[in-house]
Amino acid sequence: MSYLRRLSTRSLIFVLTAVCVLGAGGAAIAVAAGGGGATPSPKPLDQAIHDALSANHPDGVTARVQFTNNLFPSGALLGQTASALMSSASGRLWLTGDGQGRIELQSDAGDVQIIWNTAQVSVYDASANTVYRASLPDSGASSGSDTPPALAGIDKVLSEIGVHWALSGAQPTDIAGQPAYSVSAAPKHDGGLLGSLQLAFDAANGTPLRAGIYAQGSSAPVLELTVTDISYGSVAASDVDVAPPAGARVVDLGASSSSKPDGGSSPSAVTGLAAVQAAAPFTVIAPDSLVGLPRRDVRLVGGETALTFYGQGLGGIALVERKAESSRAGNSMLSNLPTVSLDGVTAHELATQLGTVLTWQSAGTSFVLAGSLPASAAETAARAVK
Repeated sequence: MSYLRRLSTRSLIFVLTAVCVLGAGGAAIAVAAGGGGATPSPKPLDQAIHDALSANHPDGVTARVQFTNNLFPSGALLGQTASALMSSASGRLWLTGDGQGRIELQSDAGDVQIIWNTAQVSVYDASANTVYRASLPDSGASSGSDTPPALAGIDKVLSEIGVHWALSGAQPTDIAGQPAYSVSAAPKHDGGLLGSLQLAFDAANGTPLRAGIYAQGSSAPVLELTVTDISYGSVAASDVDVAPPAGARVVDLGASSSSKPDGGSSPSAVTGLAAVQAAAPFTVIAPDSLVGLPRRDVRLVGGETALTFYGQGLGGIALVERKAESSRAGNSMLSNLPTVSLDGVTAHELATQLGTVLTWQSAGTSFVLAGSLPASAAETAARAVK
């Protein structure tokens, strides 16, 4: 977390967008709209998934892609330098059969390389000559079985997902000339500004081919990585194992851990409003509610940061409070973003189609408020933090 706090505004947005690209892409392949080619026979969703997982998977994937980023409305990134990840770009994708991959995006703003394997992901931004690296949690996949799940197991998983998400059926389509099934998932409640997630997969071999993130009320994706041409076959290790330039700056984002680097245990979080207010080295506000959302949880993390959650699900709000550092005043990771006035206090705001982040300082305390809600609602919530 300390590395994230030190990132510049541009670097932070760049890294978060890269995470969205990988998350939206499933196995990092996203989709083109159906092109009028051959489509598979209609099937129930569970049967379509079962048949795809039971098929022989390709040794690798090579594709040409087009990336479009509609996450940030005009003016949201005032003063920020563009890059291939923060605008639009074309590029290529390579994916091996053992889970290694690379996406190369090219634009006038400078190339971007996203490279991953089972242990690590790295993002190289040529426009800033910087590499961002993070370790990935152990998925335990090596100890699992290659046997595809039975139909009953798939039904159980779909039922669990269906508690919180409304799933569509398997819609026959074609992606980049490949017969595919498309599925959408929309939050049933407390979804904030998120409208739906969409995914399509190759009907013949289960390869993910379509992914997109959609905001409420929008028919255009917020983020899309579109395959324009795709082929299956072995991928050379040299296509996915590409090193950044020798002189590139490296930012290690680390990985979540319950232990300190020296092997000692991290201090336990203090929970409950009264306990947090007593233990924090600053005055903790944590109002009872924000824009009608009740306070759900408050805790002191690392002995210096109060973290409060309001509401439930994706539509909730997170409020971060910590003692302001005068030596870094005006130099927070969002300090170069557009400003708004909160009853006389100047705040910096990052407004996107999926949510809003506000940061400001008042009475010796630094605040960050974030939620999947419109800028106007986020500003109203921030004004209630007295």
